[in-house]
Amino acid sequence: MQKKSLIAILIVASASLLSSAPMFAQASPGAEAGPSAATETDIKLLREDIRSERIRLVAANLPLNDTEATKFWPLYDQFLAEVSKIGDARVALIKEYVQRYNTMTDAQANDLMKRSVAIDQQFPALLTKYVPIFEKVISPKKTVIWYQIDRRLDLLINVELAAGIPMVDASK
Repeated sequence: MQKKSLIAILIVASASLLSSAPMFAQASPGAEAGPSAATETDIKLLREDIRSERIRLVAANLPLNDTEATKFWPLYDQFLAEVSKIGDARVALIKEYVQRYNTMTDAQANDLMKRSVAIDQQFPALLTKYVPIFEKVISPKKTVIWYQIDRRLDLLINVELAAGIPMVDASK
């Protein structure tokens, strides 16, 4: 698949998946921005859809022979399980932000920011851990393809998350 096509798929996939269950409602003029009614079920389904889309995109764009596939897919499942644990922490932090949005103190804002940075640092650390593991079962070039797909999808997810979460209101 051509790079332009992959990028288009990633953009459409992440935008459509992430826009379906926003954490915050769009504020109407004169109204306060605040949490929407995204439910646990909405969040769970959204995360399952993102995982499925990730697997589909990797499968469609990573040329593996049968021997490679037999070794790659169990490792990829293990990788996604670890990504999911980091995602659990991110979702919990976003939920906390939603709960505190209208009453957040400076100390709470600072704590949320520090915890967010710590969570964000776990993603590249996980990629760094898995690159040499994948290189043992598929070629370095195929590992790079996997890395590029996964990294681009993560970047797009982060953009969508950032777009859906309003800035802290410093006047409160």
